Amino acid sequence: MKKIKIAQVITRMDWGGSPDIVRILCERLDAKTYDIRLVLGPTAYSSKKTKDFFEKFKNNIFHMTHLKRRINIFEDILAFFSLYRLFRKEKFDIIHTHTAKAGFIGRIAARLAGARFVVHTPHGHNLYGYFGPLGTFLIVILEKFATLFADKIIVLTSIEKSDMVRYNICKSSHIEIIHSGLELERYNITEINTEKKKAEFNVGVDHFLVGMISRLESVKGPGYFIDACRYIAEKLPKTRFLIVGDGTLKENLISRSKKLNIEDKVIFAGWREDITEILSILDVLVLPSLNEAVGRILLEAGISGKPVVATEVGGIPDIVKNNMTGILVPPADSEKIAEAVISLLRDEEKRFEMGRAARDWVNTNFSANRMVSEIHNLYKSLLNV
Repeated sequence: MKKIKIAQVITRMDWGGSPDIVRILCERLDAKTYDIRLVLGPTAYSSKKTKDFFEKFKNNIFHMTHLKRRINIFEDILAFFSLYRLFRKEKFDIIHTHTAKAGFIGRIAARLAGARFVVHTPHGHNLYGYFGPLGTFLIVILEKFATLFADKIIVLTSIEKSDMVRYNICKSSHIEIIHSGLELERYNITEINTEKKKAEFNVGVDHFLVGMISRLESVKGPGYFIDACRYIAEKLPKTRFLIVGDGTLKENLISRSKKLNIEDKVIFAGWREDITEILSILDVLVLPSLNEAVGRILLEAGISGKPVVATEVGGIPDIVKNNMTGILVPPADSEKIAEAVISLLRDEEKRFEMGRAARDWVNTNFSANRMVSEIHNLYKSLLNV
């Protein structure tokens, strides 16, 4: 039987949850059924597992020089025509676009090029929280337009679906919820010397360690985490704070920690490859986002048996079960973040129970195999095979 030809299209494969999902689809969709190609723009900050994947998958990758994340009318027009020509030539059965820029340009190019079916996964929740009123209005208009060129939209949470319907992006029947999936086997690391790992960051075994692992951008709320660190340090002086990630706010956050006189307690680690090991030494993970489609790091914390404190925004309530696997707090509220973290640090049994519940929850509901199976079933339903 002839293989089904699929294109997975994404702007770039830098650090983050969406590149992981795309990589998993390329690697795990049945090679006997599918002929899968990856179409992507320039990637600057790929993780080791992504680099290894590039090497193995290199003969099935199309590089689009002009497909970039930032808006640039000239580059975007060139990217559109590059995609259009590729899609016309390759005649894919399904073109599956991922993220905002690749999704907008890719959906239109795919449909105009005559693709049989077009599927899109936003991997983000851009309908509010990212831009001002005018920017949000334009995003909604553009998303309504681009959705006309897709047969199905895959969202990662029920909140994402309800918001798309509420903003009249498309009808409910046009949307499928398929939860993000983790490669659970990657987190079965049992022999980690936590004392040695803590020492890498000059953290003692008698210190609590609270972490944030994220891009350091406004929508992720890192400033609220820094302010919460001050409150926590006042109540529990033997607490240290680890920030893993990078972004445009990094220097501002370093300055803020100095101004608050907690620079000796806050460690800026930049991007790291050893996230699983870092999670193993955290007592609590914090995600203070102002908006979030999923917050994949919350799943990683869960499978690592770590309780979280996260904001009750976007799709996070689908991931974190309040007072069961973590604590949800209002967005933009440093004091509430601090209170939740302190309550966990002061109660070891509560941390353990939440961590155990989080591991069971993620193990049951968020596996990569389940995600791939559900996307496979969606593809089959479109093709009627």
